[in-house]
Amino acid sequence: MPPGFTARHAAARRGLVGRIGLDRVLATSVLVLFVVLRLCDPPPVETFRLRTFDAFQILRPRPATLRPVTIVDIDEASIRALGQWPWARTRVADLVRRLTEAGAAAIAFDAVFPEPDRLSPALVAESVAGLDAESRATLARLPSNDRILAEAVAASRVVLGQTALAQPSGNDAALPETGFAQIGPDASAHIAHFPGLLRNVPELEQAAAGRGLFTIVPERDGIVRRVPLVLIAEGRMVPALSLEVLRVLTGSGAVMLRTDEGGVSAAAVPGFEVPTDASGSVWLHFNHHDPARFVPARAVLDGSFDRERVAQKIVLIGTSAIGLLDNKTTPVDRIIPGVEIHAQVLESVLTRATLSYPSYAIVVEVLLAIAVSAGIIAFAPVLGAAWLLVLGAVVAIFIAAISWLRFTELGILLDPTFPLGASFGVYAVLVFTNYTREQMGRQRIRSAFSQYLSPALVDELAASPEKLRLGGEERPLTIMFSDVRGFTAISEFYRADPAGLTTLMNRFLTPLTDAIIGRRGTIDKYMGDAIMAFWNAPLDDPDQEANACAAALEMIARMNALNAERRAEAEAGGHPVLPLNVGIGINTGRCVVGNMGSAQRFDYSVLGDTVNVASRLEGQSKTYGVQIILGDATASAVSDRFALLEIDRIRVKGKLLPETISVLLGDAEMRASETFARLSTAHAALLACYRGCDWAGARDHLETCRALGFGLDALYDLYAARIVAFERAPPPEDWAGVHVAETK
Repeated sequence: MPPGFTARHAAARRGLVGRIGLDRVLATSVLVLFVVLRLCDPPPVETFRLRTFDAFQILRPRPATLRPVTIVDIDEASIRALGQWPWARTRVADLVRRLTEAGAAAIAFDAVFPEPDRLSPALVAESVAGLDAESRATLARLPSNDRILAEAVAASRVVLGQTALAQPSGNDAALPETGFAQIGPDASAHIAHFPGLLRNVPELEQAAAGRGLFTIVPERDGIVRRVPLVLIAEGRMVPALSLEVLRVLTGSGAVMLRTDEGGVSAAAVPGFEVPTDASGSVWLHFNHHDPARFVPARAVLDGSFDRERVAQKIVLIGTSAIGLLDNKTTPVDRIIPGVEIHAQVLESVLTRATLSYPSYAIVVEVLLAIAVSAGIIAFAPVLGAAWLLVLGAVVAIFIAAISWLRFTELGILLDPTFPLGASFGVYAVLVFTNYTREQMGRQRIRSAFSQYLSPALVDELAASPEKLRLGGEERPLTIMFSDVRGFTAISEFYRADPAGLTTLMNRFLTPLTDAIIGRRGTIDKYMGDAIMAFWNAPLDDPDQEANACAAALEMIARMNALNAERRAEAEAGGHPVLPLNVGIGINTGRCVVGNMGSAQRFDYSVLGDTVNVASRLEGQSKTYGVQIILGDATASAVSDRFALLEIDRIRVKGKLLPETISVLLGDAEMRASETFARLSTAHAALLACYRGCDWAGARDHLETCRALGFGLDALYDLYAARIVAFERAPPPEDWAGVHVAETK
């Protein structure tokens, strides 16, 4: 190997990845993995596909348009009345004769008679001890029960049932067989093989018009979705019971199989061609279990059945008795008798309502997966995650709709889950890699600008470097939370213009931040449209409560100015505008403040119950219809310098002790005004009457307060509603006027 060969090729590979993009390389690798999985088709992939097909059938089972099949049911009641199964062949012969007399088009047994009837006269004579020779000879001359049944079978059009065995049966008798003709290459390698075949006694086999397997092979999960129309047992090809019934009805001498390189594609008799999978199994479109298909066997034997239920019908003789263990599970029913599955095969074929999962379906599914995934890989950098998700949803709906329409209109199964799962996997990889890249970029930005802190914090850290460590100190702080009311609606308004929403957020967060910092506040964090700030850290602020209140009033003023500016812009541009209204909660108390986080990365932040209460107060501003709510400690510290009104005593969510809360309306100038003095007096009287359960007096003072016009209509509407509620259902005698806040 030449020197530098490995290094040059490694560099070339890195260059290729750089040009294509690591995210696209990973996404393409995931797509290849999905395609390999589909081609290998492991059990989980197959099960997911089959469950999807089940969902189609559950949503739209096959409509029962015709009832060409009747089931003569050896049910529990028939067994109780006539004795345990198997019955004497003479009774079975009576059953066949009565059905033939009633005009049955064909009779098929979902049962097998593999041994001579033990109740035949000659066998009874041998088994009875002490029987005299003459009686024994008389019984021996009588016809066997099997001959009687054979005569009844020969006089009708009867198909006997057979079953495949997992071990050789050792049956070498030369018995009649159904002929097969194949059009196409030999497909026997694709058909299920069984070593053994359990047949009926030769006398019955010779008399029957046909013989077919009633063997049903469920899927791995025990659900019957496909029924084999042809199997190979004891080295010979054998038709299913339902296919043999059709052959006998059409008078055909053989069953024709259409084959290709992939296996069997269809089984046919004159007038009917049934599409199959490669193994020769038919996909059934089930309808629900229907008791109308069933006629009790005892009713046929005693002649009490409706002959119209049998005339010109295919009659299947089987059992629903639980003890005979012939119950199956289908996509639309948990338990149905196995004989009903054969009935549904015949109904589906006769009404041409079978399903098919063609051999080309896997090619279509893989090509769809590749096409959709390739589109995602190609357009992801152009469209962005949101638009790509919308486009992907449209494509998913399209694929699901095509699959559904092919099922409902054509009876063709096409799995939508594989292309959708593969494309979603590709999308998830792209989103994850992009997210990881953005996170790494943000981390680099944080590392690069970590030294750019607020000037006050930088000065203090320069003077005391030991504070640049994890931990904090306890001290009294004033905490503020602010949030924009109705920001969800505003975001919805900008759903087609995310850049415009970003501009708007910057436009209102900047003046709010300036108001806080201008009043010696520290911004703790931004939470979307919300701001958390605090006073008295990192530097001491002896007037922290007043500075916080002054900042809150300035924030409201700046927001009002911004709304006026935006209204003017909207009028000039001829477009609507949603006003921005801020709710603010302020609370004072002892907290822990300092560097919080990990050894690798930490932030200067604050913790404590005071913080939680401040957050709750901000949330209550919407409930009370005011803009600024103060906690008790904050209000007590500034009550002589600002226009405040106590508005309630509440127990906020998550707290046991009540908190007296006040609304901040204005500065010292408003507090000194005559109008505010009248409002303060009337408002205090309102609260006194309210807490004293004097509802009439409270209502009078409420109207006085409302008339003074300080924009507190929502607050007084709230109290008016409470007064009405308490007049109807008075509070308890020990009520202290405390309101329990149910929301944050």
